[in-house]
Amino acid sequence: MIAPATFSVALHNETATAQLMADLALLVGPGDVITLSGDLGAGKTAAARAMIRYLAGDETFEVPSPTFTLVQGYELPPFPVLHADLYRVENESELDEIGLSPLPDATLVLIEWPERAPSAMPDDRIEIALTHRPALGSTARAADITGYGKAAAQVTRLKALRGFLDTSGYADATRRRMAGDASTRSYARLVRDDGIVILMNFPQRSDGAALYDGKSYSAAVHLAENVRPFVAIDEGLRARNISAPVIHHSDLAHGFLITEDFGSEGVIEGDPPRPISERYEAATDMLAALHAQTLPETLPLDGQTTYTIPVFDTEALLIEIGLMPEWYLPDRGVELSEDKRAEFYAMWRALLQKPMAAAKTWVLRDYHSPNIIWLADRTGIARVGVIDFQDTVLGPKSYDVVSLLQDARIDVPESVELTLLSRYIKARRAEDAGFDPAAFAELYAIMSAQRNTRLLGTFARLNRRDGKPHYLRHQPRIWTYLQRSLAHPALAHLRDWYLANVPPPRS
Repeated sequence: MIAPATFSVALHNETATAQLMADLALLVGPGDVITLSGDLGAGKTAAARAMIRYLAGDETFEVPSPTFTLVQGYELPPFPVLHADLYRVENESELDEIGLSPLPDATLVLIEWPERAPSAMPDDRIEIALTHRPALGSTARAADITGYGKAAAQVTRLKALRGFLDTSGYADATRRRMAGDASTRSYARLVRDDGIVILMNFPQRSDGAALYDGKSYSAAVHLAENVRPFVAIDEGLRARNISAPVIHHSDLAHGFLITEDFGSEGVIEGDPPRPISERYEAATDMLAALHAQTLPETLPLDGQTTYTIPVFDTEALLIEIGLMPEWYLPDRGVELSEDKRAEFYAMWRALLQKPMAAAKTWVLRDYHSPNIIWLADRTGIARVGVIDFQDTVLGPKSYDVVSLLQDARIDVPESVELTLLSRYIKARRAEDAGFDPAAFAELYAIMSAQRNTRLLGTFARLNRRDGKPHYLRHQPRIWTYLQRSLAHPALAHLRDWYLANVPPPRS
């Protein structure tokens, strides 16, 4: 049995309450339950309203008290939220009628007056008990926060986060929610009179069970499971004149960072979005400049230890590719026979021999539009701000070029892709007379096929396993990129196999 975790916070006013609830919002998600108890006027509704407004990204968002409606639902940007008030509930059987028995899945639930239905409260929950503290001021409250069951870890983490913000000087900063990504990380902007910075919450966590020779998926394919790789690569990039954000404060043990805010000016425009030529050219030039350097395999970390960049080896690449038969093909009604599955992996193992034998570089891995910020006040390749590189590995130079020019999130016309690919090759040849354009084009096609095969499976998994169906809308684009790469003569056998065994995604 997990022991409860608890700590107390003095809340001098509603601003302090809003800060606490914003911090907690950074650590919770769908399926979590937060109960709010206290006397009339203790601030339960104010606390719930603060969290809902933070998640909505709107300080004026209308959040009425559910005293009379009993339950109020909200479809907020990160996930649905249900706000309930049980004050008028006289019997726990009434919870069936208002949709609280059982509690809804995939929803964050906030419950005021939980003591009106104590046996209906889940074992895993966060309890916030609010009490008046007139000695601290007329609007002051105290919050006793307790995590029960699995939520004990969240409360322990909340206490650590509050301590980190305090020691970093940002305890009183205004919090503004930032959109997350497909990972378990979460972000907030911290606003003070002297500027804006970004708070990163990077919990220690593996992606999946130990299904790959005793390793989780993230460990097997070398995805970062804590914040340390981000810090090491960040410092390594900045030392080589690449615009990665300055890290102002860090707590490596808990996975909290306060970093420079690059803003939100991207490298795409329009609806539907399309590449901005000048910015994609600079992003291409940045890769060419990075790939022209001899880069170390080990980097210093926090002045005391080092971080060794993992190698993007054949087994990791094959495990990634395996997401297609594991997740995508079943979604399309295809189950491979053992012979077909063996043929699939044998083809890929043979194809990967050339990229595995090629010169290696730092592969940032998700170098595409969502992770590139345009820094207009800088010059040259320094205008290209990179923000997502914790999964960096040592691998083929073609991989990040594919990531950029076959952007998984937006349509890159084939004419634009080829123009930028030629630009990259020209820059590389200018630095290295021995650079072979034809060999690089072949490696580009192979890594394109590898990446897009993996993405079809990844997006299917995000839908089915993680409840994120919006990623499915990218599959037709990924399929288009895949067809481009399969047209290369070196992939003729793979193209024929895919034609016979892999149906296109639903449009």
